[in-house]
Amino acid sequence: MSIRGKLFRKSLSGVAVIGVAALALTACTTSGSPDPTDTDAAATGGTVTVAIVNDFTSFNNQTPQSNLDTNGIVGYLMGNYGSAFSYIDPEFNLVHEEEFGTFEKTSDDPQTVTYTLNPDNKWSDGEPVTADDMVYAWAVGSGYYNSATTDPETGDVLTGTQYFELAGSTAGLDTTEFPEVSDDNLSMTLVYGTPFADWEIVNPIAQPAHIVAKKAGLSSAADLTALLKSLPKGDPANPAAVDPTLKAAADFVNTGYDVTAFPTDPDLLVSSGPMVPTGWTPGQSFTMERNEFYVAGMKPKIDKLIMRVIPDANAEVTALQNGEVDIMYPQASADTLTALENTGADVLTGDQLSYDHVDLNFGSTTFADLNVRQAFLKTIPRQQILDSLITPINPDAEVLNSQIWVPANEPYSDSVANNGSSDYAEVDIEGAKALLAGATPTVSILYNTKNPNRVDTFQAIQESASQAGFVIVDKGSPDWSSLLAGGDYEASIFGWISPGVGTAGIPQIFSTDGGGNYSRYTGTNDDAILTQTTLDPDELVTIEKRIDKQMFADAYGLPLFQLPGVYGVSKRVSGVEYMGNQTGPFWNFWEWSVNE
Repeated sequence: MSIRGKLFRKSLSGVAVIGVAALALTACTTSGSPDPTDTDAAATGGTVTVAIVNDFTSFNNQTPQSNLDTNGIVGYLMGNYGSAFSYIDPEFNLVHEEEFGTFEKTSDDPQTVTYTLNPDNKWSDGEPVTADDMVYAWAVGSGYYNSATTDPETGDVLTGTQYFELAGSTAGLDTTEFPEVSDDNLSMTLVYGTPFADWEIVNPIAQPAHIVAKKAGLSSAADLTALLKSLPKGDPANPAAVDPTLKAAADFVNTGYDVTAFPTDPDLLVSSGPMVPTGWTPGQSFTMERNEFYVAGMKPKIDKLIMRVIPDANAEVTALQNGEVDIMYPQASADTLTALENTGADVLTGDQLSYDHVDLNFGSTTFADLNVRQAFLKTIPRQQILDSLITPINPDAEVLNSQIWVPANEPYSDSVANNGSSDYAEVDIEGAKALLAGATPTVSILYNTKNPNRVDTFQAIQESASQAGFVIVDKGSPDWSSLLAGGDYEASIFGWISPGVGTAGIPQIFSTDGGGNYSRYTGTNDDAILTQTTLDPDELVTIEKRIDKQMFADAYGLPLFQLPGVYGVSKRVSGVEYMGNQTGPFWNFWEWSVNE
């Protein structure tokens, strides 16, 4: 992670993907890759097939149960999340997509930002993209209407109403008041009550407002805006009665985009971006084609993109070698890297902005005791896991000792020297036994059984922890991501992956009400929220170091390792460039071209 922050999204591979984060890693290295900028003369048309590990589940990847990697890629291609007003390049610069719309900060006191749409933008059903769409996206992202008070241990709503459910955090946007909309309905202005460090990575396009309005029983997007404008800001201290129309809209957004088959309802397929879904065979492939109404700058050169579900890395290599897929980006392993190098395909490698970790569930009775948490962490064989899974790919890899940064981040070394991670530098079975004082706690562990690395990690922990007296229960499941928020386990093994900019991921996972706080942890709440309003970079680092140290003191869990990345790219495709964040090779899909 930087993680200096990150907005995370869970991935079925065991990596939760962050929507926004600030992380300055060293430049990625590539080998044998075509020049991604030499695409001016590239042929247009054709189909590119990409092997993906995980199947699709939802057209809304921003909810706790569906914020998964493949869903996030589909959202990126549809422009509905994270790629409308801007995108991130491989050097982790934020690139403004000015052909879709512009945005600028017009005042620092109060902080004021205005977004203006290209008047030619249309949704894929031909409806115009307007400020109504931005106002709706703001309503979701800000949590403006929520009046819920939640149980810090279970996350359950105790009083009031939670309308839109987010895997991310509302911190930052939650200080804005109702937006000002221009007379031509193409501009929206946000005024922040408190300066927001991540204002530039707010991308106010989500689902089409006219579709959400329709599902709530309204006639138009304008009616939805009028409804939102008429409702008061949510007040947990004095919650208003539930508004049935807004509740209907929120219920549709929260669950209505989750699917188990290709929708018969075309409303679920409406896209503002370069591509639109055209087919899905669950467990096999997901197909997207050009959006004929898209007018902005990310126009694809290819006609069609097929994502083939191939969970096994060896099978992906075979499919690439046989010409069944053109691009693969599996979970990296030494065997996969060797096999790819023997295919004759271009091989691209680099660091990922992701790390694996073990998190403890503070909502469980087992881990209510600090001694038990510390004892369990002392049994985790991190070096053994690293040597087994990562060192064969990256001989220079080290055990990760920060929850906030990776080694390429400048503050990492100083934070590690002072954050208390040294208490868990080596397995200490005797120390764990002393803390347990004869107790034999039961610890169930949730992880992805379809991910070989997670299986190996679980088995290593099970063997080691049992020596100290822990009774380890296998809670592994191929549906682990949908079980993560439920908390029916004591510990979990998965990963976070960052986009490389911003700090929004810190409150998402380390604040009490963060949508990614599956640990039900409250120890860093105030500091996590403070990262969103701290503009001084030195002060921000001080806060992040404090968070890092507090989590080790509280035995929050343990980071394991940063993941390496590898792509295989067929010679028939040009324009693919290595990217270490959550978009992977898809980051510049509009530059891909077929050579034949």
